[in-house]
Amino acid sequence: MGRDKALLPWPPAAEGQSPSNDSFLSAAIRSLSLSTDFVVVVAGNNEDTLAPVAYANGASIIVNPDPSRGQFSSLQVGLREVLNRGRDAALITLVDRPPANAATVATLRAAYEAAPQRVWALVPEYSGKHGHPFITGRDLIERFLREPLTGNARDVEHRYKEHIQYLEVDDPNVALNINTPEDYTALIGKL
Repeated sequence: MGRDKALLPWPPAAEGQSPSNDSFLSAAIRSLSLSTDFVVVVAGNNEDTLAPVAYANGASIIVNPDPSRGQFSSLQVGLREVLNRGRDAALITLVDRPPANAATVATLRAAYEAAPQRVWALVPEYSGKHGHPFITGRDLIERFLREPLTGNARDVEHRYKEHIQYLEVDDPNVALNINTPEDYTALIGKL
């Protein structure tokens, strides 16, 4: 992308307008905070740039001590923090996407809380694509934490697919992934 995806303006400015003061990160924090007790942002070498945004929006920061190990290690760092704070479930999202709307997040939480005990995680779907945020309970959190650093979330999810429930939602943002300037430009064009 050439810049920190978490800080991409959201919503993007219309042609001729000033850029938004909000970002993927600030909007995601607000979206999640309505359905959670707290929001933890896992930072790497970008802690100095993410911390002001996180703190201004009521979230806390935890630093992945070795971000070179990859995204999965950041997930593990964040999940350890969730357990350390005495919680048994987490809503997990990535910062390289526009945030799900707050109503979608509330729907996911309600569906997870109503799900049978055999359901360890609830993942949103839009047009058949799985997305974020997803909600996971302690059983799957512990599986993520036991996985070696060479593992990844998708492999763990597939290994325990009988415990994963998918929920179709009417929110295209759950399935979007913005990796390049062209992806971001295309997203702006759709708005």
